[in-house]
Amino acid sequence: MGKDKQDTLFVGSLEKGMRVLNAFGERYTVLGLTEIAELTGLDKSAAQRLTNTLHKIGYLHKDPDSRRYSPSVKLLELGNAYQWADPLVQLAMPKMIELGKQLGERVNVARLAGTEIVYVIRIPTQLTAFGAMIAGRRLSALTTSSGRAMIARLGEAERKEAIATWPITALTPKTTLDRAKIAEEIEKAVACGYGLTQSENIMNEIGIAAPITTADGRPVATVQCSISSLKWSLERVCEEIAPHLIEVANSIHLPAQGKA
Repeated sequence: MGKDKQDTLFVGSLEKGMRVLNAFGERYTVLGLTEIAELTGLDKSAAQRLTNTLHKIGYLHKDPDSRRYSPSVKLLELGNAYQWADPLVQLAMPKMIELGKQLGERVNVARLAGTEIVYVIRIPTQLTAFGAMIAGRRLSALTTSSGRAMIARLGEAERKEAIATWPITALTPKTTLDRAKIAEEIEKAVACGYGLTQSENIMNEIGIAAPITTADGRPVATVQCSISSLKWSLERVCEEIAPHLIEVANSIHLPAQGKA
């Protein structure tokens, strides 16, 4: 299908409506009309029409007093539809529940989404912070153990391009911004079969992840574990956690899908 044909099929009003929904998230949970317009780049009139429509069909809640908007419970149904549709979630969920019990630590499954990773399964522990319990969070692939584990399984040319061009978002003072150092960590992941980070996204947190690949060897997801560096050393994590992650990741079989 050519570019002109794709442009003909593109529905701009739908894209603008999705832009409104995407304005909400971890940082912005409740928004007024002016804020929605600013965040989406829409004029206030368009923002008003779109938010009113999304409110009328049930995807946005409107506070009758403040007249501010927030996501409604109906929006959760879209996430529920994804969980049912992704075969990885159904295959991995029981394995991850068992792995979490076995390790006594927080475990996750993350998918590669462009230049970022998105958590699609999160199995928390009793001490897990709320933000680390919620599926759907995005992080820069280059600064995460999951991202590094998946990049390590790409071909050399793709690997170099990812390291050189993918964006980096610093979330802590320890986030590595030096791409040469990131390249070194990814080459270590190539050699050992898992990605590793420390205090890159949360201070005093060690992240370790093993890649899940399709039948043709394409990395699409990871089995990941997040551990406190106040309780565990890097050496102990590599010796005691890594083998379990690799075993579970290798047990999840996905069909070949070609390049994303």
